[in-house]
Amino acid sequence: MTFHEVLARSALNHVPLTSRMLPGAWTINPYRGCSHACLYCYARSTHRYLDLNTGEDFDRQIVVKVNVAEVLARELTTMKVLPEQVALGTNTDPYQRAEGRYRLMPEIIRALTDYRNPFSILTKGTLILRDLEPLVEAARVTDVSTALSIGTLDEAAWHASEPGTPHPRKRIEAVRALNDAGIPCGVLMAPILPGITDDPRQLREVVAAAIDAGATHVSPILLHLRPGVREEFLPWLAETYPDLVERYEELYRKPYAPAAERDALGRRVSGLIRSLGGVRPAPAEPLRFSGRSRGDDHGVTRGEQLTLV
Repeated sequence: MTFHEVLARSALNHVPLTSRMLPGAWTINPYRGCSHACLYCYARSTHRYLDLNTGEDFDRQIVVKVNVAEVLARELTTMKVLPEQVALGTNTDPYQRAEGRYRLMPEIIRALTDYRNPFSILTKGTLILRDLEPLVEAARVTDVSTALSIGTLDEAAWHASEPGTPHPRKRIEAVRALNDAGIPCGVLMAPILPGITDDPRQLREVVAAAIDAGATHVSPILLHLRPGVREEFLPWLAETYPDLVERYEELYRKPYAPAAERDALGRRVSGLIRSLGGVRPAPAEPLRFSGRSRGDDHGVTRGEQLTLV
């Protein structure tokens, strides 16, 4: 694995409404490429912009924005209106293997905490528990939410489709630890792989484990295959699950499976959640002021005045 250390010109990325997959108009991506090596990762196509391939290069050629926290702090200092929400983990995972070496996330969390800026983290990485203390500190002054991506607890399917990720049972334990610490954490069942991880027993197993761990939400997403990902995923499918190739070619004539398939998955998971007693309600939000914490002279943050949230 090769780490390419670069200096970022910007940290905050504004995401157009039409491109958002998750809430939050602003994102931060400390890394490009991901050692989790998930065969289905929709971010693979972004490596083409670096003149690298979407296969092994994406898994092993990791770009590290070594100054990202410093740049973020500078951007937050100069913005007249702070982002209403910043999302981390919407592209490549901020808690992949490189984070253990570079430790970019603690400083990113600290910068967001300094300016009381709400943020969310989506990850497959149990390394997030290393930053439990700064996350708790952040939650005292702003809205913090987290989610672990856990598509399956099936050992064979997990090992075959996302070989670089922590064991899904360890991720369930991370969900429990975050919620026990007062950091709201849900489970994103993503992606569900047709014919591989969508058996009713498999779905129930994930939902039951998530609810038992105190997940604040459980949300399924059916696999989608964008250009750049399709070319990597389908050959793997032909080698690993050859009997499913015809089904996938029918389902994925377009990047997304038909709406009927996606809706049916949503109904199945919703039914399982209800039958298992439902998820834990998110803790009541404390009263806090939103504003800059470093003596901002303008008194302007999200809107024209300080607001009680």
